[in-house]
Amino acid sequence: MTARALATTCAATACAATALSLLLTSCGIIPGLGGGDAPAEDPAPSAAPDAAAAHRELPLTRQGRMFIDGGGDVLLEITFRKLQHNGEYLMIEVDHDLLEPLRASGTSTDRTAPIRLLDPVTGEVLRAIKDPGTGLSLGTYFTEGSDVTPVHQGIPTTFRRYFPAPSHDAGHLTFTGSGLGHVPGLPVEYVDEFTPSPEPNIHDYFNEYAEKTADELPGELFYPEEVPEPGLDASAFRQGIESFVDTAESSTTRSGDRETISLHADRMFDVNADEPTAEAAETIRRTALTLRENPGPGEITVVGHTDGSGSDAHNRELSLRRAEAVRDLLAEELGEDFTLTAEGRGSEEPVAEEGGEDDEQARARNRRVEFVFTVPDTAAGAGGEGLDSAARHVAAPAVFFEDLEPVATAEHGDVELNVYPLVRDGAYLFQMVGFGNSTLSDLEADLGAGEEVAGGPDRVTEGTLGGFRLLEPDGPTRYVVRLVTEDGYEDFADEVLTLSPGDEYLALAVFPAPGPDVASMTLHAGAFGEIPDVPIR
Repeated sequence: MTARALATTCAATACAATALSLLLTSCGIIPGLGGGDAPAEDPAPSAAPDAAAAHRELPLTRQGRMFIDGGGDVLLEITFRKLQHNGEYLMIEVDHDLLEPLRASGTSTDRTAPIRLLDPVTGEVLRAIKDPGTGLSLGTYFTEGSDVTPVHQGIPTTFRRYFPAPSHDAGHLTFTGSGLGHVPGLPVEYVDEFTPSPEPNIHDYFNEYAEKTADELPGELFYPEEVPEPGLDASAFRQGIESFVDTAESSTTRSGDRETISLHADRMFDVNADEPTAEAAETIRRTALTLRENPGPGEITVVGHTDGSGSDAHNRELSLRRAEAVRDLLAEELGEDFTLTAEGRGSEEPVAEEGGEDDEQARARNRRVEFVFTVPDTAAGAGGEGLDSAARHVAAPAVFFEDLEPVATAEHGDVELNVYPLVRDGAYLFQMVGFGNSTLSDLEADLGAGEEVAGGPDRVTEGTLGGFRLLEPDGPTRYVVRLVTEDGYEDFADEVLTLSPGDEYLALAVFPAPGPDVASMTLHAGAFGEIPDVPIR
């Protein structure tokens, strides 16, 4: 049976408890609390990481809470033992150990997110490879053709999963999922061949062992595995990240190596006019600085957009004239090293829905001029006197840490929110928050975070932290990044499931990083309001 690394539903009984695959899902949301060797002394949460802080070697251990639908969530300890790269695939080997009794009547949930390995420098996201024939994840399994794997309480269980290799060589990757939140700094070992897995010692004896107690089970349990064949097309298991940063002057969307800078037209043109204002000249000068500082954009498409008022023909003509006017000004600033083309798309591609309560704001957002180009996905760039929204900040991968202390708390109804320090990891900020239930019964958290913002992402997934935002004083607003999938988009933010009393549930949201001089930010946490001065670790 191949255990799935995606959403799983199974019974938790005395014979076959719950899915081992829960280890490799983001089913539980509870903070990682220590375990493993003592770390080197970490900087204070409010301080930037020590430049000399050393990455740690495997094995590394974290704890999280496994979500069991119907109650009885259990504490889970996860030890990362191997992360190997053979030139074509990644192999991760982990130990899974339940630290609390598993309630027999519970069942797991099928609403969980898959685990992810992230290259935080390039933003490439890797997911566990599935067999193209069965749709089950490759790696350790128990009974072929089934997605239920036994859990042996009190006995660590070792198993493996396989991922496509990252497109760029990476020394350290970040793990998310399994209720651990953010696990950075996992070192990648480059090998010619993967370390052979231990020989199975329980495959033919499950029925016998299932009737035994944990004390009677052997000290080590190993299972057979299915290794991906060389040459397997694993491209479907790579995902890109789309980010969105907004200011009053401009917004910038990045999706892989494609970048779109959008200038708000109301600051550049009078109503129905195509002659740039005096203010537009300064904005275009700063845009030119940004484009020069971004390596690679030799070809730039300037695209004009209008709102939905007026006829289609009028809108297309006006948007083209505006794009041509901006292109000509930009050409004067950039010189001959760039190729500029102009297009007018009228009201065909709105970024905000018109006709609602915020109609005026939505229409203003749709009136814009965009610059579309490509840049290397590892590149830093922009900043200084360029556009604030387009500054690309790429730091080194973060080091592994044991735990974090909350820096603020908030309440909404019967739900308490612990806010942990932001962690800078490569090109992103990772925000972990802990949810607590102050009642004596299970409840659903009202995040109040799914409201749409005119001009912001309009695809926030209900029940996740996708509507959270990070704010800089008098600076850009940073939205939760989104994963580009075969079916569209999904938030790179955890879903918040049913909260049981007495436990804290950790949830994670990922944002594009600000400049290195930014030491703290304000977290807009939906129904919990704004939490100021959240430090960046």
